[in-house]
Amino acid sequence: MSVLIVGVSHNSAPVWLLERLASPGVDSVHKLVTDAAGCAHVAEATVISTCNRLEIYADVERFHGSVEQLSTLFVERSGETTETLLPHLYVHYDDGAVAHLFQVAAGLDSMALGEGQILGQTREALRVGQELGTVGPALNVLFQQALRVGKRSRAETGIDRAAPSLVTAALERARPTIGDVAGRSVAVLGAGAMAGLATATVSRLGAGDIVVLNRTAARAERLAAEYSARPAPVESLGSELAGVDLLITCTGATGTQVSADLVREARPDGRPLAIIDLALPHDVDPAAGELPGVQLVNLADLATSQHESEAGAEVAAVRSIVAEEVAAFLAARRQASVTPTVVALRSMATSVVDAEMSRLDGRLPDLDPAVRAEVLHAVRRVADKLLHEPTVRVRELANESGAVSYAAALAELFALDPDAVTAVTRPPVPEEPAR
Repeated sequence: MSVLIVGVSHNSAPVWLLERLASPGVDSVHKLVTDAAGCAHVAEATVISTCNRLEIYADVERFHGSVEQLSTLFVERSGETTETLLPHLYVHYDDGAVAHLFQVAAGLDSMALGEGQILGQTREALRVGQELGTVGPALNVLFQQALRVGKRSRAETGIDRAAPSLVTAALERARPTIGDVAGRSVAVLGAGAMAGLATATVSRLGAGDIVVLNRTAARAERLAAEYSARPAPVESLGSELAGVDLLITCTGATGTQVSADLVREARPDGRPLAIIDLALPHDVDPAAGELPGVQLVNLADLATSQHESEAGAEVAAVRSIVAEEVAAFLAARRQASVTPTVVALRSMATSVVDAEMSRLDGRLPDLDPAVRAEVLHAVRRVADKLLHEPTVRVRELANESGAVSYAAALAELFALDPDAVTAVTRPPVPEEPAR
């Protein structure tokens, strides 16, 4: 079994295509997970779904058939032709898949380098797979380690401080229109995770009046109370737009939430207004950005605003951590792969010893029990010594790159029963709670 990733992100596709693939709601993600797990040759599956990334992670028996089936799920979800979508999909397999997930969890593949949200989104992918029963031993161990890599990267480097979050990056882009956020009036449309991050960020930067608008009053009230903001119904968006300096919108809803006409009516005098649209699909009519005094910043703008040079040495340090963790994970996985063979070999040796002792009992039924115990101990010691060097060497050789399977060679040399090898299971790995 090997890990396969089929995905699309801001690095491989334009925003309009990401919007086609983004379907709001938990049920949509759950369906994609179960559809992926239901494909032939797929043993385990889960999905990382964010505003700029959709990736299927699967433990598969076969590469080619699995790639084709998982790619088809993307085509069906997007509504585009295969010819349109496939050039934007990327595939990572086995060792490459491990490296990619660790980079994602560390924030190296994010639109805003080092942003912390992706760690929570990786944890959510694990939780969803566990909840649906589509994550088993392979993906569980992989995702648990990815979470540890993400935490280590942020604990040992300043990557999350060196590179801004999406909200902070967007605020920098809006600076020519509104300047510093401190003292400015801000409206936040939405009450989900991204809206919470936006509200927290502008509050930390000293924004003046902050209003949170949402269709569900309770959610708006809850978010507003957390940051000393005021809640408002979404129907009052027009009147709120008339007085604010900045609108940040991230509803996760389908269809346009902020039309150009609404903005025009709210700001007929052309006073400066910055609009940051962090939603996917987008909330704001692009035509709103053409109105006098209005600056529209969206995900397409942010996709070209981040460069690794901004994080410099921090990025290099995180890459070093990721490379170290990938090497350690792959080495541990290769060593674990020979464990069933080693266990089966020792089990066979035990069976041989037991059989020979039974023959001895038949030939010498009156053998003194103390003598028998000494004979048994000696035979077992001989068997252990004979097996010690091969089992130690096969674990060492498993760490070497190359096409040779030393575990398979060991099984062939000792004529081990394949069923005996596959029947061996490893003990459960301690799990980090999927919070």
